Amino acid sequence: MRLNTRTQTLGKELSRHNVYMILIKPLFDILLSTTLLILTSPLFLVIALGIKLHSKGPVFYRQQRVGFDGKSFEMLKFRSMRVNADQKLHQQYVKTLILKNTRPEELGTDNLKLASDPRITGLGKILRGFGLDELPQLINVLRGEMSIVGPRPSLLYEYEVYQPWHKKRLQVLPGITGLWQVTAHNQVPFDEMVKIDLDYIRNLSFFLDLKIMILTPLEMLRKKG
Repeated sequence: MRLNTRTQTLGKELSRHNVYMILIKPLFDILLSTTLLILTSPLFLVIALGIKLHSKGPVFYRQQRVGFDGKSFEMLKFRSMRVNADQKLHQQYVKTLILKNTRPEELGTDNLKLASDPRITGLGKILRGFGLDELPQLINVLRGEMSIVGPRPSLLYEYEVYQPWHKKRLQVLPGITGLWQVTAHNQVPFDEMVKIDLDYIRNLSFFLDLKIMILTPLEMLRKKG
């Protein structure tokens, strides 16, 4: 009798989870991303003008990322790097962080960001500092490639060194913001980041997404990205 009750309870929880994942969350993503694109359109224009005046190159940076179920897609960002910047330094740095599961204190700092990244422009540092370079990903949300909230999409060279359990973070659409960003952004080793993403997936709900969305602008103002 107890087993039947537990099974029924689990079934209801899974049913609620699936309804939110399949029906409510995609609809909410479309409505919110459309609204935000309209509201931030003046900011889009200001940032685009600033990028064109500050350095040569396109306004948008297009990068292949790994998203839901290991499928790649073209993610959009405001360009914060110099055109044709060498990616090898960042690639090696990221791979080492993952393979060694490096902690910030091992680098003598309080976060895992690459210090003095030569690829970044002066304006790019400001955009990244406040997370404004991520705004074009609202277009990715409208395309159905991303969600407002979810694990960050993986870099291709990150994905190459993932362990099998790391890939479980790709069970949902990647997000513009997420639980990791508002709780431990760049301040925990990679394995811990993945565990936070998996906690988000296990506890996924409208109220958790809402909480993350409320906390995100506060983290942006604190310049944690």
